Amino acid sequence: MLSRLLPERNIHFTDDKLTWREAVTRVARPLVEAGDVTPEYVQAMLDSIAAGGTYIDLGHGIALAHARPEYGVVRTGIAMLRLREPAPLLDRPEHAVDLYFCFAAADADAHLRAMASLARILSDAPTRQALREAASASEVVKLITEFEESE
Repeated sequence: MLSRLLPERNIHFTDDKLTWREAVTRVARPLVEAGDVTPEYVQAMLDSIAAGGTYIDLGHGIALAHARPEYGVVRTGIAMLRLREPAPLLDRPEHAVDLYFCFAAADADAHLRAMASLARILSDAPTRQALREAASASEVVKLITEFEESE
């Protein structure tokens, strides 16, 4: 499931030092460019986080930026951004994040299936570490595909 929703074109790496706002905007960029979400969706995510949305911090330096579908989801999709240096949510060191995901679900069914798939992958410590160490988008896709096939 996740391997279909997270294609290579949606996986990026950067050495740039970013703020959390820049990281959320950048991780969402491939979804906006593909027409999966509108710019309003990105703004809704930023507004939600600014209002105290550290709930997107999944732990282990991973955040899952998202908003409600009615704020601009056109098609279900996921994007990933790996940062060299963490961009702490709300500039709080206890919410240091260096692996950002943007999640856009068009409906409740897609939301549940995609979230379950992502949760399984991120709950697996060796796979989570391999995602951190991946050096290319193709490597990330391969890791995810192999994980899904092993289930």
